[in-house]
Amino acid sequence: MSEMLEVRWHGRGGQGTVTAAKVFADACLSGGRYVQAFPEYGPERAGAPLKAYNRISSQELRMHCPVLNPKIIIVADPTLLDSINVTEGAPDDAIFIINSSKDPSIIRAKLNVSKKQKVFVLDATKIAIDSFGRPMPNSPLVGALARVSGAVSLETILEDVKKSFGKKFAKKIIDGNLEAAKRGFEEVKEG
Repeated sequence: MSEMLEVRWHGRGGQGTVTAAKVFADACLSGGRYVQAFPEYGPERAGAPLKAYNRISSQELRMHCPVLNPKIIIVADPTLLDSINVTEGAPDDAIFIINSSKDPSIIRAKLNVSKKQKVFVLDATKIAIDSFGRPMPNSPLVGALARVSGAVSLETILEDVKKSFGKKFAKKIIDGNLEAAKRGFEEVKEG
């Protein structure tokens, strides 16, 4: 991992996007990194577009400003590709992780990104439905981010999912989220 990794998440209220950013940050913290995770809300209602951010570093983080040029951009709701510019501020070597059932080449063309920029796709919503019965793409996306970024191991992610969800949910939901994170790690594909 480079000195500092900045991540921007795009989602809609109620999809678990903010929770995903927090879970990823907690896992990186458990893995010995310095972390920040913070949301940016618009109208605070279910279904409204929102952004969440991560900063991960091997050194203490002293900056407390918005993430303007994220190395990794994650889109939890593919309908946002039609309504907002998710590529805004993306550097030449940006990495995109998109929740979609479409072929990665179609997503790459839709994003209109350069050849240097990487596009990864996984059907996180289907994985979530298969794993725990709800269309919440957050756990599969956390698994995919762990794989693509290399910032934290899958084992650490799974331990932190257990910790984060263990106090709030039944064992069946926790086990489903663990399966979803593992499948996200395994099934994400580059396009």
